[in-house]
Amino acid sequence: MVDDEGRRAELAANLQQVHERIEAACAAAGRPPGAVTLTAVTKTYPASDVLLLAGLGVTDVGENKDQDAGPKAAEVRAAGVRLRWHFVGQLQRNKAKSVAAYADVVESVDSERLVAALAKAAAGRAEPLEALIQVSIDGDPARGGVIENDLHRVCEAVASSDGLRLGGLMAVAPVGWEPDRAFERLAVLAGQVAGRYPGATTISAGMSGDLEAAVRHGATHVRIGTSLLGMRNSLR
Repeated sequence: MVDDEGRRAELAANLQQVHERIEAACAAAGRPPGAVTLTAVTKTYPASDVLLLAGLGVTDVGENKDQDAGPKAAEVRAAGVRLRWHFVGQLQRNKAKSVAAYADVVESVDSERLVAALAKAAAGRAEPLEALIQVSIDGDPARGGVIENDLHRVCEAVASSDGLRLGGLMAVAPVGWEPDRAFERLAVLAGQVAGRYPGATTISAGMSGDLEAAVRHGATHVRIGTSLLGMRNSLR
């Protein structure tokens, strides 16, 4: 119990600091408070941390490995806690069925073949599986993401698939790029996508080191791990 209380206090302090950063970034950008949703990236952290965060008001959590996320989501659900689960890692098509069983959002959709696999896996869901298209800002597909020339084709594949809903875009600032440069380009692409698909307004961008730049350029969701959960041992 002492350990749980100590961890809860640690997470509460970190969460307050992260919220203060987000609120300050929104104010600096002339955006209203609450314009940005915090997605707590809980990869490598135990379900106990997820439950503590939920108790502190966190509603969205992100995971990047199906073999960890599935059991963790089941444990949290068994505790009677309902969260919005985001899958944020690169996803292989053979994992689509497993991920569709617990995820509410897949943020790393990067090909028409993955769209087809997710659509098949999402058939029969009570609610559509939200898909964010991961964009390769620097055009290097080896780092994950759809290159600009293929973006609208993949968006259309999602929009025309039963069981899926096109939510918007996701991106990571490429190594060596100034975050402002990366997120400015993402904002342009997001505007194009939202113009063609009016419901696709989500922009998932920004992590612990660059959330301010992401908010400055219109991010609606920021994915925060280290600043929130700290450095801890892996689950493995």
